[in-house]
Amino acid sequence: MRKLIDEEKMIRTIRRISHEIIERNNDLSNIILLGVVKNGVPLAKIIQKNIEKIEEIEIPVYSLDISGYRDDINVTNFNRLDIDLSSKIVIIVDDVLFTGRTVRASMDAIIDLGRPSTIQLAVLIDRGHRELPIRADYVGKNMPTNFEESIKVSFTKDIGIFVLNKEESK
Repeated sequence: MRKLIDEEKMIRTIRRISHEIIERNNDLSNIILLGVVKNGVPLAKIIQKNIEKIEEIEIPVYSLDISGYRDDINVTNFNRLDIDLSSKIVIIVDDVLFTGRTVRASMDAIIDLGRPSTIQLAVLIDRGHRELPIRADYVGKNMPTNFEESIKVSFTKDIGIFVLNKEESK
């Protein structure tokens, strides 16, 4: 495993994503950030803090458990959100966009919670290899990989920033 991007560059990348969200959305008070469990949640919280520093508005962040919506596993007992997303601008936040299946499951979960006015997607890394016609609205880095490689994002507990690594599957 090797480190691909240092923390300072990733901080700037997330700050840029935060600015892009602000620029694209006129009504920040209508936005909800849904961080996909596991690494989408800390990323969503960093984006939330950035937007709060820039615009002095706190955008709500929720954890989105999509395990019951996956088409590759059968889970019946998972944590469902109890919020109404009707007419909201919902931004799905995840660390790595790969095949698009996680995003599809996220959209299914969101539709069960209401009919948002818009669903947007923010990802830290887009590594390609889409199996579904899905594209991110906000991308930190495009990082083409071969299918056997994987991108792992790890968040540190003390400051909430991460190290990005790329490894080959065995």
